[in-house]
Amino acid sequence: MPETSLRERALRHLARREHSRAELARKLGPHGSAEEIDDVLDRITELGLLSDHRFAEAWVRSKAARFGTARLRRELAQRGVGRDTIDAALDAETVEDDVERARAVWRGKFGAAPADAREWARQARFLQGRGFGTDVIRKILKENPDESA
Repeated sequence: MPETSLRERALRHLARREHSRAELARKLGPHGSAEEIDDVLDRITELGLLSDHRFAEAWVRSKAARFGTARLRRELAQRGVGRDTIDAALDAETVEDDVERARAVWRGKFGAAPADAREWARQARFLQGRGFGTDVIRKILKENPDESA
């Protein structure tokens, strides 16, 4: 009977949104043994209802406009997605490069070049927190915003 309960719980979670295998296993953890959970996850994976690849692509698609590649990679890894799957999802879904996405994020938040070193550091920290690399940040903050529009 616990397998039915676990299966129902797993399907309820998947009905809301895509999950990685590790995420779903963590959510089902309090409700069954590790062996029971693995059996349920194996079965729903065989049925095509659970896919780390599909989860990673959906995650990147929903977050790519706001975050840099480094942050997308880190968050997917925290959710238990393998490195190869992360690379494939980023290659498939990242249409714009980091510079273009960083420019759009920066323009939405600030829109004006930093007036002094303190403002430059504040804007750089913001972009860094969004997962953009230092080379991308330097390029965005040094260029004239009127030229890139």
